[in-house]
Amino acid sequence: MEKVAGWYPAWHVALLYWTWLFLFTFGFTGAEITCRSCHSQVKPQQQHPQQGLLMHLRTDRGEKEQRRFPGKKGGERGQGAGMEAEDARLQANLSPAPPGTKFSGWETRRVTRDTEKVAGESRPRAAAAPAEDQPLRGRGSPAPGGRPGSVRRRRGRSPRGAAGREPGEAGAARFGLEELRLGSTTFALAGDSAHNQAMVHWSGHNSSVILILTKLYDYNLGSITESSLWRSTDYGTTYEKLNDKVGLKTILSYLYVCPTNKRKIMLLTDPEVESSLLISSDEGATYQKYRLNFYINSLLFHPKKEDWILAYSQDQKLFSSVEFGRRWLLLHEQVAPNRFYWSMMGSGREPDLVHLEAKTVDGHAQYITCKMQNCSEATHGKPFPGYIDRNSLIVQDDYVFVQLTSGGRPHYYVSYRRNAFTQMKLPKYSLPKDMHVISTDENQVFAAVQEWNQNDTYNLYISDTRGVYFTLALENVKSSQGLEGNVMIDLYEVAGIKGMFLANKKIDNQVKTFITYNKGRDWSLLQAPNTDLRGNPIHCLLPYCSLHLHLKVSENPYTSGNIASRDTAPSIIVASGNIGTELSDKDISMFVSSDAGNTWRQIFEEEHSVLYLDQGGVLVAMKHTSLPIRHLWLSFDEGRSWSKYSFTSLPLFVDGVLGEPGEETLIMTVFGHFSHRSEWQLVKVDYKSIFDRRCEEEDYRPWQLHSQGEACIMGAKRIYRKRKSEKKCMQGKYAGAMTSEPCVCTEADFDCDYGYERHSNGQCLPAFWYNPSSLSKDCSLGQSYLNSTGYRKVVSNNCTDGVRERYTAKPQQCPGKAPQGLHIITSDGKLTAEQGHNVTFLVQLEEGDLQRSLIQVDFGDGIAVSYANLSSTEDGIKHIYQNVGIFRVTVMVENSLGSDNAVLYLHVTCPLEHVHLSLPFVTTKNKEVNATAVLWPSQVGTLTYVWWFGNNTEPLITLEGSITFTFSVEGMNTITVQVSAGNTILQDTKTIAVYEQFRSLRLSFSPNLDDYNPDIPEWRRDISRVVKRALVEATGISSKHILVAVLPGLPTSAELFILPYREATAENKRTSADLEQISERLIQKLNQNLVHFELKPGVRILVHAAHLTTAPLVDLTPSHSGSAMLMLLSVVFVGLAVFVIYKFKRATSGHSPEPKERKCNQGSLDRGLPKGLWITKRFQAKTRSGSISTAAESQSTKEIPTYVNG
Repeated sequence: MEKVAGWYPAWHVALLYWTWLFLFTFGFTGAEITCRSCHSQVKPQQQHPQQGLLMHLRTDRGEKEQRRFPGKKGGERGQGAGMEAEDARLQANLSPAPPGTKFSGWETRRVTRDTEKVAGESRPRAAAAPAEDQPLRGRGSPAPGGRPGSVRRRRGRSPRGAAGREPGEAGAARFGLEELRLGSTTFALAGDSAHNQAMVHWSGHNSSVILILTKLYDYNLGSITESSLWRSTDYGTTYEKLNDKVGLKTILSYLYVCPTNKRKIMLLTDPEVESSLLISSDEGATYQKYRLNFYINSLLFHPKKEDWILAYSQDQKLFSSVEFGRRWLLLHEQVAPNRFYWSMMGSGREPDLVHLEAKTVDGHAQYITCKMQNCSEATHGKPFPGYIDRNSLIVQDDYVFVQLTSGGRPHYYVSYRRNAFTQMKLPKYSLPKDMHVISTDENQVFAAVQEWNQNDTYNLYISDTRGVYFTLALENVKSSQGLEGNVMIDLYEVAGIKGMFLANKKIDNQVKTFITYNKGRDWSLLQAPNTDLRGNPIHCLLPYCSLHLHLKVSENPYTSGNIASRDTAPSIIVASGNIGTELSDKDISMFVSSDAGNTWRQIFEEEHSVLYLDQGGVLVAMKHTSLPIRHLWLSFDEGRSWSKYSFTSLPLFVDGVLGEPGEETLIMTVFGHFSHRSEWQLVKVDYKSIFDRRCEEEDYRPWQLHSQGEACIMGAKRIYRKRKSEKKCMQGKYAGAMTSEPCVCTEADFDCDYGYERHSNGQCLPAFWYNPSSLSKDCSLGQSYLNSTGYRKVVSNNCTDGVRERYTAKPQQCPGKAPQGLHIITSDGKLTAEQGHNVTFLVQLEEGDLQRSLIQVDFGDGIAVSYANLSSTEDGIKHIYQNVGIFRVTVMVENSLGSDNAVLYLHVTCPLEHVHLSLPFVTTKNKEVNATAVLWPSQVGTLTYVWWFGNNTEPLITLEGSITFTFSVEGMNTITVQVSAGNTILQDTKTIAVYEQFRSLRLSFSPNLDDYNPDIPEWRRDISRVVKRALVEATGISSKHILVAVLPGLPTSAELFILPYREATAENKRTSADLEQISERLIQKLNQNLVHFELKPGVRILVHAAHLTTAPLVDLTPSHSGSAMLMLLSVVFVGLAVFVIYKFKRATSGHSPEPKERKCNQGSLDRGLPKGLWITKRFQAKTRSGSISTAAESQSTKEIPTYVNG
């Protein structure tokens, strides 16, 4: 009887509710895992180990967070904390090597939206392989269309009609029909359900020990609140909790492993609770605790000495230990973060030498070397003369790189094998804005350079052996912003095949993927597969259509990137990408190449993570999804056919996967959760059962590496051994290439030399800016140099004979030449120098024999020197200028064939420390006023003055320190002067009162005031305010009429200004007669000693008018003679005359006394004198009508005038 499906609203509502609840409960959960011992496919060029593996995760609250752990940081250098050469490596500033042996199913955010359909309906568009089981809804939760907890499976169907095809047929992948079972065990980390981070160390290399540190990181508090340490001794079958062995209340933050001895473990406690180390020498079985007196930010282990460690503290100090952290020695302070390195030259000399970038007292950066047990100032080595740019030191293999910016342009320097630094030579007009060192493998530097006209792309350059001369390898390589704001270059070095790279190049706003087999000498597009996954033909013709790959690699070994390869499987490359005219983020599929990129096959139409097992003999694929899964796919024939295996009985939310380190990699651990709140589930998957036996010789076949049929790759023919696809035996240890035979050299083995460019006919010809004869410019008569043919053999190319002799540079005798192109520069490229300091001049010749020439240098200050050979100028010519000024430095180089001259104008300055604006306190309207900027020291070199008047928005710029101006409006006006001396700009601001008329009077004080006068502006301002208040209280005169300015110097004196003021209700201002009345009242009170103030308890200060008073100067003592009395009377009459002059003479303008200057030179500058002390001229003790009094004060910026008005 036929059943008819009806509409039941309640059932559908329930289904919709549970579906919505499931997606929002489980779809955005995740946890964070980091690895301490994971394999990498290529040696990335890392800048420095910082805080380890950077994760991006979705937390239990659905937030995306990122967190670093001590270990390695991306950049331009190798060997990080807790990892060895084959451990997981990262690269922040460049695309790192792909951790192809680790992956995670949840990291990728592209989640298929097409849902499964029931049998009989059309197949879903997005599923290439058989669809995973429907997600388990949790214990007791109903599944749509079935009973609670049931799982709907699809059986007996192959995806998209791909079943039944033989491996390799029409390029389509074959998928098995039978579901197989892998041997696995599951262990739950009980009690850690809330923990959202995990760090794992798997010793590998015949060790069964696995260590796991789980943590609860509170993103709101920004700290770790709980931790647990677990240890397994049976390859992850069971785990023991070790919290009691490290301390039940101890909160652990980081896990470190010695890269040269995996038995040595180091645990770091959370510094917010305590700063301690726990050290184990038996693979984490037991621990000893050691207290620290500093907080560790990152560690750097020595690449060979297992007990040697460098520790970088949170306060930028660098410590060293030779006892695996049991004792520490302070090496250096003010070390730049991530800029300290072990000496790692191939020769291994000086293993205890440390390279670091330190900040000097004056804030500059300097490259320093020292011994790890003795890093005192006396033992410092300074390989690079002078300062470098901050955060620019890179020490990598045989190379050291620094950057120095001058003239607004960065200049890059390299030292090869610790020899003297040489400026790196890029094409003349590349004008780089940014540079990243990608690789220093095989005695050659591979660099990405962003040139002046690039924004989101970089050009790839490759160097000679010394890392000095660079030639272009590929233009306009796509770049992007990394997770930490670092630059990511779309370049991938294929593991296992020397000289093979993939790069995404931007052409006409389209990004296309290119491949090279000879280190960038030749690039070509990728040929798309002939058929799709179903076996349908793909019509894609080069160059209009090709295969494009995403080259992003994961910074976390638990999460896969978009591409993977492995040293032990040199022919296999797995990557995600698309077919078309350009790289796209849509319609992404998975592709595999089993012949080193010559041909490709589509293997999945959804993104999968791929793990290499058994030296690449088995590929494991796990779908990227946020849903729980329990199946994975295995391929024994390099991705041609796939078999479905279940690895757990219940679907698991996968957080990460880790494969066993070592040669064979046959065990992996899957980390995940069964539900939103469940404990960590560790699923150990053992693949040994899928192999019948170990492989024997007859199980292999030879395979020759080639590039589109060309067998000579990098000058050699290489034949590898591959397991036959029908065999399911275990390979074991990787044997490498079977045979390697050198090829005869052809033109394809040579690239263009520095200064040459390849033209359309294939020839390398000089660029327009390059003079081939310049190679001999440093050559001395009687010596020889290599005369370039325009070609140079690709570094590490092994070809022999053939055209090698024709293209190789020939030794040639140095010609005798007259000096030409003479230049003299300073070592730092600047045209300024500081008085009393060494200036280093460099003499350079474009052509000529400098070593056999006479060099004459005139420094322009009366001193000249001569040199008879180059050896005297190798480190530059040093000179000290004792005076400031502009000096004309001339140099002449002369030999028997001619001479040449060069001139340099050097500005020698003295640091400007103080600026004081000398300005009248009061002036009359429409009268010229002089303003002078008084400097300390007075002679500092070339200066620029910027004057601002009132509210004017346009300044007046002068080269003189004095200006004259007038004010046409009465009131208070501000004047600001800014003085620019080199990189220093100081300023002072003053206020001037402008009136039509005024009166002024000099004041004096009780002598005891001098005992309390520190002669600083602040004290003078306060005393001015107190004196003004005392005058107002004694006379009753409005404060609007009074302005008081205490003058600098001793004895203490002041200037009293009597100003006109119009009340709000008055029609006219005060007249001249009114000012006279106010003046008389003030003088009367002053002469009557009625103006006084209390400086401090018991210290009373009287204020006097500084002229003769009307009181009789009579001495009543009888012993005085009549002549003395006559003298006293004469003085009285003089005083009366002065008083009469005051009464009837109107004020006239005056000018201020100038301070005595100090010369800024090496001998006379006395730093011990008080900066505010100036010797000033004293004024006559009289009252002046309308006069202006000023006093210069040697004070610093923004000084307020020492007077009070209002």
